Amino acid sequence: MSSLVPYSINPKSRDVIPKSKVLVVGAGGIGCEVLKNLALSGFQDIEIIDLDTIDVSNLNRQFLFRKEHVGKPKAVVARESILATNPNVNIKAYHDSVLSSDYGVNFFKNFNLVINALDNRTARNHVNRMCLAADVPLIESGTSGYSGQVELIKKGVTPCYECLPKPPQKTYPGCTIRNTPSEPVHCIVWAKHLFNQLFGEDDPDQDVSPDSEDPEARVDGETSVTESGNIKRISTKQWVQDSNYDPQKLFNKFFHDDIKYLLSMENLWKSRTPPTPLLWEDAVSLTDGKTNGDGNDVRTVDMQVWSVAKCARVFADTIALLKNELAEKKFLLWDKDDKAAMDFVTACANLRSKVFNIVQKSRFEIKSIAGNIIPAIATANAMIAGLVVLYAFRVLVGEYKKCPSIYLRQKSIHSKLILVTDTRMLVANPHCYVCSPKPLVNVFVNVEKMLVKEFENDVLKKHLNMVAPDVVLDGKGVVVISSEEGETEANDNKTLSEMGILDGSILKCDDFLQNYELTVVVNMNDANEKDDPPFKIIANPEDLKAKEDKNGLQNGLPANGPENDDDDDDDLMIVDDEDISHDPQEGSSRKKRRLNTDSDDDIVEVPL
Repeated sequence: MSSLVPYSINPKSRDVIPKSKVLVVGAGGIGCEVLKNLALSGFQDIEIIDLDTIDVSNLNRQFLFRKEHVGKPKAVVARESILATNPNVNIKAYHDSVLSSDYGVNFFKNFNLVINALDNRTARNHVNRMCLAADVPLIESGTSGYSGQVELIKKGVTPCYECLPKPPQKTYPGCTIRNTPSEPVHCIVWAKHLFNQLFGEDDPDQDVSPDSEDPEARVDGETSVTESGNIKRISTKQWVQDSNYDPQKLFNKFFHDDIKYLLSMENLWKSRTPPTPLLWEDAVSLTDGKTNGDGNDVRTVDMQVWSVAKCARVFADTIALLKNELAEKKFLLWDKDDKAAMDFVTACANLRSKVFNIVQKSRFEIKSIAGNIIPAIATANAMIAGLVVLYAFRVLVGEYKKCPSIYLRQKSIHSKLILVTDTRMLVANPHCYVCSPKPLVNVFVNVEKMLVKEFENDVLKKHLNMVAPDVVLDGKGVVVISSEEGETEANDNKTLSEMGILDGSILKCDDFLQNYELTVVVNMNDANEKDDPPFKIIANPEDLKAKEDKNGLQNGLPANGPENDDDDDDDLMIVDDEDISHDPQEGSSRKKRRLNTDSDDDIVEVPL
């Protein structure tokens, strides 16, 4: 590591800058700073993509926005603010998702440079792949508090964003979420699962009903439930869709009936404080010493903890709103910036906290936890954005080797400097399943139990970061998964073995949106059924070999694959984390033309 060398501008940059077309993905904390720097540095052709809208909490650091802009699209307002400063800039804004199938490789080929100012890993992975496919240099950046990083990603020159494994996502045992929450975050996760259960795609793993299979609920291998049998799984989604919908019925089911059932699992409460069931008629009159106002000011809505009565009313009101929205779509995706969705999670999380004697939180606090938002420092954003644009000067004239990764640290291990560079010229991981010449991974699964839909969602999309994959069983020509809606829907609930996918089978996976092909070798997984995730992904052939530990014992396979999709980046890839909301099914009827994907508009990713 060495200190940051003084910056010198190549004279060629002055000629290239006005002619270069730059795409900025994200118009948040870093994005605002980058856009300002670009506009004041002579760039004449800029496009912005961002899905987010402006929130009150953005105003302390995203200086292109004012109070009157709250609720408006970030990309649109950022464009207006930049033009007010420099009306000579040709700047175009897209309030949309960069993950949309309407925007392909040809769109990215229109740019000389792409700059990421994102806050989530899903979008970063996607832009990384699009830039590799389009062979366009990408400057990646991020901050978290007082720390930050800038790095260049260029095909054939540097590692890509997915070359190195990311830390695993922090998860919570399902039995804790369903049966024995002890922290506010447990109730918030439960509330998000409830949203998905009522309005989202069906996901058995996110069923919020009590789980009598909880190991702690057993005595000598037998369930401690005093009533006969397990709780009956009721389709609550049908209740919501019913024209005679009754919010009290749903309320009593989740906060009274299910809680009474949990109390029958006597073994759970031997060393814990048991929950207290809550009926609708009791909740609507319980102010609990907290705010019960219905004002629209920020302090009442966001900063104060709502009373139980207010939570009950919000529960009923938001379900009615979301029900109407659901009538126009197949399912809804939770978005922290959607008011009804965020109000629903706030109300449900606090009601469950009340039932389990857990401290309740304000809407602002719950949004921060539910959206994985890490506090941002305006100064850190400004420093990183400044470095991003300085690197842009070098990249545009091909000085890639003068763009080592730069790290912003509150304290440096080796010196008193806060900005340090990694002067080693890193090379791409030869086993990277994204940027290597022939990407290949070994996936270890139980082919007798894993369903095709689970393989698509959990393995291909969540862990291998595909958006709309097509999968063919090599040698047999069997189409297992198709990105065309409804084409392979009949396969969803079949096991892999029923589709002819056995130990040693080879799958050819192709994501036309990302122009990305991957070979997957399927291996039988002998892991315990309780393992999470119930599969392993290995890209490096060396990892397939058993290795000896310090005691000379044979170690098994790595616990997780090379990429664990998690919104929290490691300390070398730091970002303000927020979940991006997108619907990968929108626009799925696109034509499959790898070399002629005509994408006229672009979309945005939620920024810092």
